[in-house]
Amino acid sequence: MNDAAAVRVLIVDDQILMRSGLRKLLEIEEGLVVAGEAASGAAALEFVSADAVDVVLVDARMPRMDGPELVERLAAEHPGVGALILTTFDDDEYIFGGLRAGARGYLLKDTPPEELVAAIRRVARGETVLGPQAADRVVAALRGGSAARPAEDHAGQAPSGPLSEREREVAQLVGSGAPNRDIARRLFITEGTVKNHISSILRKLDLRDRTQLAVWVGRGP
Repeated sequence: MNDAAAVRVLIVDDQILMRSGLRKLLEIEEGLVVAGEAASGAAALEFVSADAVDVVLVDARMPRMDGPELVERLAAEHPGVGALILTTFDDDEYIFGGLRAGARGYLLKDTPPEELVAAIRRVARGETVLGPQAADRVVAALRGGSAARPAEDHAGQAPSGPLSEREREVAQLVGSGAPNRDIARRLFITEGTVKNHISSILRKLDLRDRTQLAVWVGRGP
């Protein structure tokens, strides 16, 4: 396969050793071309805007703009680019946040090299790829497991979707009047992640804005 037909990959990770290791791994694979590297979400968006990229390997936790926020931006601004989250974190926050944002795959960094390469090719074809940990969480949610069990709202009615423990923390802080910056600082997450959580909460509870969410929280148990 020549370069024109090869899958062009952008590696996004704030750790230079991880970027270098992934580059060396992918450069020896026929049909894959490492289009470039980026140490931040902002740099990744700038690169994708200027160069042809088919798949973006995205770390979940990065300073200033985390993986789910970058995936959301890519989905909105570059819908033809497939995002594959590759991370050490298997938290529900990142798994479901990344998938809701538009990621086509979620793998952990201990994934065998041949499986990572196969996943990149599948994502480039528009397929969805989940590692075992992420797949287990998704299946549990679909089966009504603890990660997705509907909780009754304060009027005794089940909301349109369950809130995760982190989403409930964010909702309570919104109800207390805390701005996104304070919520991010108190929960040790980025403002982008806070915004993602609030959007998810509003969708699940069928609320229009954070004012309605504050009222919902204020109604109390």
